Amino acid sequence: MRLYRRGDEGEPVRDIQDRLAALDFNSAEESRGTFGEQTELAVRGFQEARGLAADGIVGPDTWRSLVAAGYSLGDRLLYHRVPMMRGDDVAELQRRLNSLGFDSGKVDGIFGPDTLRAVLEFQSNRRMPEDGIAGSGVASDLKLMQRATQKPGRDTVREHQWISELPHYVAGQRVYVDAFCRSVAERDAAWDAAVMFGKIIQDLGAHVGLSRSADTEPPERVRALRANRFGADLVVAFCLPKEGDQAAVFYFESAYSRSHAGELMAKAVSDELGISSSGRATPMLKNTRSPAIVIAASALGERVGGQAAQGIINLFADPEA
Repeated sequence: MRLYRRGDEGEPVRDIQDRLAALDFNSAEESRGTFGEQTELAVRGFQEARGLAADGIVGPDTWRSLVAAGYSLGDRLLYHRVPMMRGDDVAELQRRLNSLGFDSGKVDGIFGPDTLRAVLEFQSNRRMPEDGIAGSGVASDLKLMQRATQKPGRDTVREHQWISELPHYVAGQRVYVDAFCRSVAERDAAWDAAVMFGKIIQDLGAHVGLSRSADTEPPERVRALRANRFGADLVVAFCLPKEGDQAAVFYFESAYSRSHAGELMAKAVSDELGISSSGRATPMLKNTRSPAIVIAASALGERVGGQAAQGIINLFADPEA
């Protein structure tokens, strides 16, 4: 889709404004169909709430999130398909399944294979037809069962277990190292940081997997899936800050959930780099099963890779620090 930003006009802008208003991000003082300052502020507010880069521009990620935010559990049939279904209703389904012990993985609002397995297990447990479709019957049963229990979700339990079982050394850990490649400059700078980070961690006995080779540029979602196939215990990615962004270390956080283990990792690395840490919901953070961080530093290179490695070493040496 095309990008919509300040100065644009037309029916698509009106649609964006209506969707934002329905979510209480209002631009009522502005003419309908005109993308002005108030609409830009509303877009930025929505992006911040959803863990997106708050640039005030409606691109593919922001548009998908706007559409997804319009659904509640029970509004439609949910099932596994390609492309995968997304929405707040999927996130609510995942949250309820997790709280009942049916592991749907990370609460990311995407109906993927983990969510399908959890729905099938729930249907089997409740002696319902095992079709993997979450319709009104599944939604009603989930609501009834959740009233009887308020336990932490499986995703939360899994992350707390990861933290509590963290060894005091990185040896033996499977560490997936990613180098972003949205431009030639980023491809080369992120590669230098990633290779240095991987070399230091590998010398300490970790099993390191690189997301790509030096001269390739696979999409972020593809690289995230490779992390899952690698069976990573943790994911560390390097990139340049997007235009308008500050340098930071990002962990997974969305309107649906937050990665506590990722936040712990981000703090350890950001302390070493002298920059802030913050939540965000990019594919590398939300599509990976293991705790993950993305290091967005302006001066990427071997020095940043070395400092990031030291942050991870510090985390393993003293996870409570």
